[in-house]
Amino acid sequence: MRYLISHPDAVTELGDLDVALYDGTQPVPENLDDVEFYAVPYGIIDPRLCEPIARMPRLRVVQTVTAGYDHVLPFLRPGLILANGRGVHDAATAEMAVALTLAARRRLPDFVRAGGEGRWTSGWSTGLADARVLIVGYGSIGAAIERRLAGFEVEISRVARTARPGVRPVSEIAEMLPQADVVILTTPLTPETEGLVDKDFLARMADGALLVNMSRGRVVDTTALLAELDGRRLHAALDVTEPEPLPADHPLWSAPNVLISPHAGGLTDAMGPRARRLLVDQVRRYAAGEPLVNVVDRAGA
Repeated sequence: MRYLISHPDAVTELGDLDVALYDGTQPVPENLDDVEFYAVPYGIIDPRLCEPIARMPRLRVVQTVTAGYDHVLPFLRPGLILANGRGVHDAATAEMAVALTLAARRRLPDFVRAGGEGRWTSGWSTGLADARVLIVGYGSIGAAIERRLAGFEVEISRVARTARPGVRPVSEIAEMLPQADVVILTTPLTPETEGLVDKDFLARMADGALLVNMSRGRVVDTTALLAELDGRRLHAALDVTEPEPLPADHPLWSAPNVLISPHAGGLTDAMGPRARRLLVDQVRRYAAGEPLVNVVDRAGA
């Protein structure tokens, strides 16, 4: 086989090529000597899904259907092309970012808890209209979040590793944080972004501001965040945490001012068809000798 693909519908559509299915639920094929294109199965990030890379001597392309690719990097070797799932999860992740932001700003967790106890508990909330939102990591997901926030009458600022029109460099984030009511993290996990949201970062955030993490748990210093939450100065809405999954006895569960979803940002019905389209397009491109899309790193380069 030349192509080892993780989506059954993509395998069916690529039936004219030498394609096999491996989605992580069945044993790895015994003979991987001829595999040139490997689509890493989607699911809970598990290093065992990347271990077959070492058994593929002719491998040229490693493709993920996740936007983040930090879990794959340790398994790459010089000469391999890495492409990610940019675009597959944009809509769903943006929906979750907006949902978490609205839920936290409109106190929906408080109302749900009160309703479970049969209590009619009304009250004021900060809301979203007129809020100043800072998006940290302005790639395709950040842009998708901005599009969905467009109707909420918010003021949006953007920061990314590389400055461009309308997007300021991350080196200027310190002066932007005090002006933000909501900070939404969509940056990939890299050596530069690991621990980006540390004690100093959080201290610069405005009193009462909301931190929304849609990136990776390790972008945020959990201990520093807990200190701010316990002091009730900041609020947080987290789709990702460190550690993950979050143990039942972890203090984040009981911290005040926090809303947690279990890394479910990309998990909607939109994912499957988008992943299929990406994988089919990428394999067709590779087979035709055309440039691949979503290339994010060349191991060893």
